[in-house]
Amino acid sequence: MNTNSFKTASVKPDSIERDWYVVDATDKVVGRLASEVASILRGKHRPFFTPHVDCGDFVIVVNAEKARFTGLKETDKTYFTYSGYPGGQKFRSPAEQRKRRPEFLIEHAVKGMLPKNKLGRRMFKKLKVYAGSEHPHQAQEPQPLEVDA
Repeated sequence: MNTNSFKTASVKPDSIERDWYVVDATDKVVGRLASEVASILRGKHRPFFTPHVDCGDFVIVVNAEKARFTGLKETDKTYFTYSGYPGGQKFRSPAEQRKRRPEFLIEHAVKGMLPKNKLGRRMFKKLKVYAGSEHPHQAQEPQPLEVDA
């Protein structure tokens, strides 16, 4: 029997060096931007991607208030929250949500594209979203990342 000496490499969590990227969301479509960001948070852009290990990088999204939706989603789409009490349902459009907390639009879209388990929650913590163009992560020397959204 011919045994192959090739083994599938499985990366160890302590051997991962994480990079920092900054993405400008100005005039980018929310869903397409979120798809790219989720892929980087997961680590799918790396040659040693391992599904059960958090091997992704940190992503900083600036100018979240300037991200846009296509079609009529700005007025027709709804975000739903429920407090658990009778009558505690709240519905908000993206336009209303943008006035209150514009970071939520990007965070909500990215969170929906990550795994729904402990690993996904750990990946989500590496996402930093800011409404304006300033962020407090200059010490990490983030590299600019161009997203085709």
